[in-house]
Amino acid sequence: MESGPSDCFYCARDERLAKILMEICRLEVSTLYLFREQTYRGRCVVALDAHETELFHLDRDTLQRFSRDVARAAAAVRRAFGPDKINYAIYGDLAPHLHYHVVPKYRGGPSWGEPFALHPPAQQYPPEEGCRETIRAIRAHLPA
Repeated sequence: MESGPSDCFYCARDERLAKILMEICRLEVSTLYLFREQTYRGRCVVALDAHETELFHLDRDTLQRFSRDVARAAAAVRRAFGPDKINYAIYGDLAPHLHYHVVPKYRGGPSWGEPFALHPPAQQYPPEEGCRETIRAIRAHLPA
């Protein structure tokens, strides 16, 4: 993994990252993480391993591989939990490192029919073992 700025928690992989995310697995050019906050069951982030801030900075090969990583992650979430739709988002204002939010949405669930809440009002933090079960389910459904 290329080194990035020390203030980037995706590059540093330090306690700032561990406070909000749990690593699921390494993918082709990125790492798949589970959000500890699980209002949207199965919510993940796919973070590019190299420090980049914009999609247009990526060469064609890396962009294709990153897109495949996102698709693999979303397919695993879909197979594991059966959401009605998966939402995707790239922000970066506060965490300037390329990462996709992969957010399963469930008909009748929180934020159905509108953008997901980055910080939902009634946050749900399952116990550590609950997060580990979610991680196992996603890993078991990752397509090759």
